[in-house]
Amino acid sequence: MKGLVHGNAGRRSHRAKPAQLRRRVLELVNSKYSGGIGERFGPTLAAEHLASEDGILVNAETLRRWMLAAGLWSRERKRKAYRKRRERKAHFGELVQMDGSFEKWLEDRGPSGCLMNLVDDATGTTLCQLEEQETTWAAAHLLRQWIDKYGIPQALYTDWKNVYIRQPTVKEQQEGRAAVTQFGRMCGKLGIQIIAASSPQAKGRVERNHGTHQDRLIKKLRRKQINNWEAANRYLQDEYLPEHNRRYGRPAASSQDMHVAARSQRQLDEVFCLEQERVLSQDWVVRYQGQLLQVKRQHRHHATPGAKILVREWEDGRLELRYGGHKIAWHRIHSLPVPAPPEPLPRPKVRPDRDHPWYRSYQAMRTPRVGAFG
Repeated sequence: MKGLVHGNAGRRSHRAKPAQLRRRVLELVNSKYSGGIGERFGPTLAAEHLASEDGILVNAETLRRWMLAAGLWSRERKRKAYRKRRERKAHFGELVQMDGSFEKWLEDRGPSGCLMNLVDDATGTTLCQLEEQETTWAAAHLLRQWIDKYGIPQALYTDWKNVYIRQPTVKEQQEGRAAVTQFGRMCGKLGIQIIAASSPQAKGRVERNHGTHQDRLIKKLRRKQINNWEAANRYLQDEYLPEHNRRYGRPAASSQDMHVAARSQRQLDEVFCLEQERVLSQDWVVRYQGQLLQVKRQHRHHATPGAKILVREWEDGRLELRYGGHKIAWHRIHSLPVPAPPEPLPRPKVRPDRDHPWYRSYQAMRTPRVGAFG
């Protein structure tokens, strides 16, 4: 039996890390990178920060074994329902998934917010930005950043949310009109198709991307002690996203880029604005968001009361009125003019005839009563 046992069994490997280094690494992990299940660093992330912050190079798998043995790491894997993964698109820019993730990204150091996230389906290239809410302007900000950096994508894969796609109203159904959101109108002008996902699993790439950010970004923001949106977005653009795309990005199956060349900034400004129709009143006033916009008399492109005026609004509050595709002049007023009361019509002076009852006394007009037996 002794002959079946290898001679090195039970002996320490010659390539093993020094015991002093192991104790030092575990002390650092326990003091700096440990915590509750949602706070502690995983072996891969901890190995990265040991190298960048502490100057200690340890393989992630080696650190995983050390942390498991010391009780600093554990993971329970749960079986999930079987779902076949959809194949990636072949071209960069062919399909970009868009979604927002609400989380306490700054933990207790700042307000809660939404991470607006764009992920290319073919390459995993990611662009994200922290905003207060998942609004039309938040989505427009991120899409314009993507266009400035890469160009106009062919399609966006989004949730069924009123920001992106909404159900038609009863009137729209009766008139056979399509339901279009403000963001959808912007995408339509750019030639971008919006595809609504029927379930979170359908856009699994951006959902998994959220999970990566929720694990890594929160901890990295904590290490930087960032406590406001401005600093967080600056860190995202300067450090986090370049590193994230280097680590998780991959080449597309095809080398052809499906992005369309970006338009000029002036043309993009014309696209990224809100548009609503208003009816011109009888006193040539357009009511919009509690404001009174007095339309001036036009020498050309004359609009009449009852005409539909297109009101365009930019994020900085600038307004523009258009009729028939042309700009019209206007100015803001504080209150509607009060019309002057009409002058009373003169009453005709007609004197009645002398035998008019007005001239007769009551006694003269009284009819004498006739008795029953008279």
